[in-house]
This record gives sequence, structure tokens and C-alpha cells, in this order.
Amino acid sequence: MRQALHSASGDKLFIVIPAYNESENILRVVEGWYPVVEKHNGEGGSRLVVIDDGSKDNTYEILCEYATARPLMTVITKKNSGHGPTVRYGYQYAVEHGADYVFQTDSDGQTLPSEFEQFWEKRNKYDLLIGWRNHRKDGFGRVVVTRVLRMVIAHCFHAAVKDANTPYRLMHADQLKEYLPLIPEDFFLSNVLLTVIYTRKKKNICYMPITFRPRQGGVNSINYKRMVKIGIKALSDFRRLNKEIDWS
Repeated sequence: MRQALHSASGDKLFIVIPAYNESENILRVVEGWYPVVEKHNGEGGSRLVVIDDGSKDNTYEILCEYATARPLMTVITKKNSGHGPTVRYGYQYAVEHGADYVFQTDSDGQTLPSEFEQFWEKRNKYDLLIGWRNHRKDGFGRVVVTRVLRMVIAHCFHAAVKDANTPYRLMHADQLKEYLPLIPEDFFLSNVLLTVIYTRKKKNICYMPITFRPRQGGVNSINYKRMVKIGIKALSDFRRLNKEIDWS
């Protein structure tokens, strides 16, 4: 069991949310998550960090307007690089700006802020808490992708993971900072590799069931054809990374 490094009231929580062309969802999503940061404000040091990944719609403008009256919200925009690199960018920002704990979720409205407290309450007991999408509502095809990914991870890394890529995870910033250099900045499946790293290094991981709804609006930027291409490349990348990373 990890020992608490900070008092409960002083723990600085950074919630990282990547966003790309989410004008239909983003306001509803940040309205749901901002109160979580307010509740766990870390004596003013906590932040809701939303990274606009070069959206072509007005996602960034919506975010900027919402943030004007909300001091615990940080909005960043950058050149489009994809979900994985954007998530990693957000993690790097969080650890460099004083986070004690880093939580990541997505901007499509599929996860629920109301389920966060059960994770927060266990933050000192585990190195990594992951939301387990045991009853996914986003289509059978996505379920198949998750199952195939699990098998690929077992083959390439000899690691058993329950849900490697779920966008609902809480981590200690000190340990996250140690592992971030192992993830290439342009790697598309950052969360997957991060889960593997924690698993292979035998860290204390807790999988907790969460609600995972259908996308609440907008269009997913990744279709099945692109998923296949990503999967083929991931297989090659996983094999290479397994050889390059020091698992001791």
C-alpha cells in the first residue's frame, strides 16, 4: 500500500481531457467535470486541463469562453497529433505543473463524473486505478477491438490486462513522471503502453467497473478501416518497444 504524501485537502488533482472536433459534446462534458476539480481543489492548485487537438470546428472557442469565469480550468490548443500524443502531452503538462494526482478521461461524454469519487477514495491504496468497461454501450465492434488488443498485448508483452485503453484512470503524478519517458511522444496508444508498463513493473493496479455510454454527440474520428491500420502498426511497435524498454 502506498503511503499518503499529502494531506487529503492539499492533494492537487489534474483532470486531463483531450478534445478534437467536439463542439456538440464539450460544453456538457466540462460542465460535468469542473465541479469535481472544485470539490478536490487542492487548496487552489487543482486543474481541469482540456487540450484542443487542432480542432476544425469551434471546440477551442467554446472552451475558452467557458473557462473565463472558472479559475481552475486550463485550456490549451495545439497542432493536431491524435489522441495518444495529446493524452501524453496532457500528462506531461500535469506533472510539470505540480499535480499530485492525474486523472484522464475523454471528451465524448461516454464516462460519468459521478463515478469518480470511488476512485479518489482509493488513491492512496493503488499505483493505478483503471475504469473497467465491463458492459460497454458503444457497439459490439468496439468490444471486439478491446478483446483483440488484450490478446495482442499478451502476445507482445507477456502481460495480462483487463482493459488497457480505457479513458478513465487515476495515477500518482510522481510515478507517472517516471514512466512518461518510456512512451514515444508520437505514440498513438499512449494509455495502452502506460497500462502495460504498470503491469510489467508489477505495480499495484485496481480495475473498477464503470459505466461506459454511447458517444453523446458528434462523430468518432476513428473508423474501423483506420482501426485496422492502427492495429497492424501497433503490433510492430509493441514488439519493438518490448525489446527497448527496461522492465526491471
